[in-house]
Amino acid sequence: MDGVVTAVSRSAGHTLAKPNADVIRLLAGRGVEGDAHSGATVKHRSRVARDPSQPNLRQVHLIHAELHDTLREQGFAVSAGQMGENITTRGVELLGLPTGARLRLGDMAIVEVTGLRNPCAQLDRIQPGLMGATLERAADGSLVRKAGIMAVVQAGGDVRPGDPIFVELPSDPHRPLVPV
Repeated sequence: MDGVVTAVSRSAGHTLAKPNADVIRLLAGRGVEGDAHSGATVKHRSRVARDPSQPNLRQVHLIHAELHDTLREQGFAVSAGQMGENITTRGVELLGLPTGARLRLGDMAIVEVTGLRNPCAQLDRIQPGLMGATLERAADGSLVRKAGIMAVVQAGGDVRPGDPIFVELPSDPHRPLVPV
């Protein structure tokens, strides 16, 4: 086991925060059953406005609980699901995964990592300054996005808090994550 699911969340509406659930069902090629962002094509409003036929590379949003820990140490009151994630993890260095990495969640579900979540100004509605706290500059001046990763569902199944996470890396050469 590489890590563990600590919380699962979904929202039928286009809300930033997603209420926690006891279980979510992942649907292959679609995302989280009952979530507003589920579908084969884009569901995020700004992306739909640009081109509604784009493939949905943002079916599932994952955030590492370690980010929540760091943000709380900085004085932010954040909890699982509040930043829009469907799956909160612990023990997997999500931001260090390459594009195409696969995560087996529980017994059956498999998601494939498509890229980084680009944090948006809506995070400041939770608490002023939260968006800035999910961004930093690397030594070379490049922008580091820390607000989680996005994935598509390769194999469906139920996911619950406490489920193990197993990571399968793609073949070399690995492609670093970029915003999707």
